[in-house]
Amino acid sequence: MNNKKLNPLLDAEEHAQGFLQVREAHRRELMDDYVELISDLIREFGEARQVDLAARLGVSQPTVAKTLKRLASAGLVRQLPYRGTFLTPEGEKLAAENRERHNVVEDFFIALGISPETARLDAEGVEHHVSDETLDAFRRFTEQKKTE
Repeated sequence: MNNKKLNPLLDAEEHAQGFLQVREAHRRELMDDYVELISDLIREFGEARQVDLAARLGVSQPTVAKTLKRLASAGLVRQLPYRGTFLTPEGEKLAAENRERHNVVEDFFIALGISPETARLDAEGVEHHVSDETLDAFRRFTEQKKTE
């Protein structure tokens, strides 16, 4: 049982940097998921209503309302009284970037032989945590697999 590779303990600063990166990804993850879903709902239904966001995210409407206020403060969404929520140009840009990241990760998983259903589900979490360097490697690998 001792044949497993043991990684040496990193120095404290390098160790902390890894955890800081993960915490930052978790902080951005919620905003990313909301703007991407808002964009999808607008494309499909012309607007994104709180009730639809709550149902698709599996959270309560008060949770959605609280998050939308934060997104509005960040300049990513506009809320219109008696209408839905709409993305600002900055919000739409973020949604497009996140959709692209998701697609790259999902395509990479499929290229590895993972089923499309599992690849879609797994990409939903991974997309927020990979670096641009890793994302580029995923792209290159996927393109190479397409030419084989």
